[in-house]
Order: sequence, then structure tokens, then C-alpha cells
Amino acid sequence: MTINERRERFRPIIDTHWPSLFNFAFRMALDRARAAEIVEECFLRAYIGADDMPQEPERAESWLFRICSHVLDQRLPRNPEVSFDLLDETLRSEATRTDVVRSLTDPQRDFMLWEMKQGCMTSVINCLSPGERAAFVMATILKRTDDEASKVLNISKSAYKVRLSRARKKITDYLAPRCEHVDPLNPCRCPARVGVALRKGFIRSTGEVNLRKKQVAPFGRYGAGPDNEDAPLRDVVAIYGNLPQPDPPEGFAEQLMAKLDSGAWDKVREQKERQQR
Repeated sequence: MTINERRERFRPIIDTHWPSLFNFAFRMALDRARAAEIVEECFLRAYIGADDMPQEPERAESWLFRICSHVLDQRLPRNPEVSFDLLDETLRSEATRTDVVRSLTDPQRDFMLWEMKQGCMTSVINCLSPGERAAFVMATILKRTDDEASKVLNISKSAYKVRLSRARKKITDYLAPRCEHVDPLNPCRCPARVGVALRKGFIRSTGEVNLRKKQVAPFGRYGAGPDNEDAPLRDVVAIYGNLPQPDPPEGFAEQLMAKLDSGAWDKVREQKERQQR
């Protein structure tokens, strides 16, 4: 197979699978820039080992997810970078302020409320350990079966179910007495928290959100937007199952294709082949 043939064969792989891989990496890594780096490395490794890629689309995606999971294991810290206490300290340690929301125009208000909800839900996931986080994302956001998810994460099905059960319990225990989207009577309401979130830097006027004390990179914006805001949902699994896919960095798919066409990945592949001889 020539280099051009290999590239042409791999182009539809990137085009088809990058959104789901980015969704997985973003939920696990907390910010867009790091998620983009992880997905790029995943595709590089997949390109090097493309001869082993299954032909069936579903099996190919699972194969890519396994590579992505391995990259995440290598790159992410073993312990959560944020915590439920930090989230409470950031959003709920001060009196509520509804004046900020009332002062915004309708498009601004809808957008801020949307970002508030989505940013909070994403940060809650990141209070879990990486293993529990991966199980929850696989099952609830990516909607993978137990068999597929356990294979992707390279653990037994029973271990996967234990991680998933623990993750669901921790998230439910945290949100159930707080979040209005779980119970409309709960005290934590997005309109009342926007002012605090803006002052603490959790939401910025640009719509980006951030939770880390050391503000490394933003959470980013989400693809669906406020016009698709869902009604309050009491089921935590349903809430997360309805989260839209996150927006990647601008031009991300084009950047991946450019890396493929530049020959950079071919050089890495050739170097690996020389090392194996």
C-alpha cells in the first residue's frame, strides 16, 4: 500500500469518528485544548497501527475508543483535579444574586444560563476518579453497552459495573439535594448562581467556563445552545444522556486532516517500523 493510499483509507476514519472521540476525551479531560491533544494522539496511534483496524464501522470505533482510553490513562492524573467541595466553594459559598441575570438581554441571559448548567454538569463528572468517570461517560453520555464499555476500558464486566454503580451514586448523592434540574424544589438554581459564577471566574463573559483554581484552559462552549434547553429532569442519567456534544477548538477536524496530509504521521510510523526490525 502506498502512502497516498494509506492516507486516503484513513481520511474517512477521522471524518467519521472524531466527534465521538472528542466527546469522550473532553468529558474525561475537562478542557478542550487537552482533549484535542488526546484525540490527535489517538489518531496518530491508530494510523500507525491501521493494519490492525477492524473493517466493520462499529468495531473500528470501539478499537479507536480503546486507543483513546489508553492515551487518557497515560495523560490524566490518577486523582481528580477538582472536587465536590471545590465546586460548592465556587458556586454556593456566597449569597445568590438574581440581579445579574435580570440585567442581561434575552440572548445573553439564555446563553449564560445554558453555559451555567452545562459547565456545572461537566465539572461534577470530573469530581470522580478517572476510572469511575470513564465508566459513567461510557454508559451515560456515549451510551455504550456493558460489554463494549468494559472492553474499551480493558477491565472485566463486573469491575466495570462496580465503577459505574459508584459513579452514579456519587453524582446522584451530590446533585439530588442541590440541583434544580433534578428536583425543581432544590435550592441551587442557575439564574441565582450566574452572578457568583461570573465573579468567581467559573463562567466568563465570553461564555467559557472554568473550575480549576489554576485556570489552565476553559471548559469550552457546547454545541446545542440555549434554544434546545431541556425541561428539568429528575433522573440524573437522563440529564447527562441529553447533554449535547461539546464544541471542539475551531478548525479541529481540518487540523487533523492537515496533520495526516503533511506526512508527519508517516514519519512517526516509519520510525516505529525501523525500531521493530
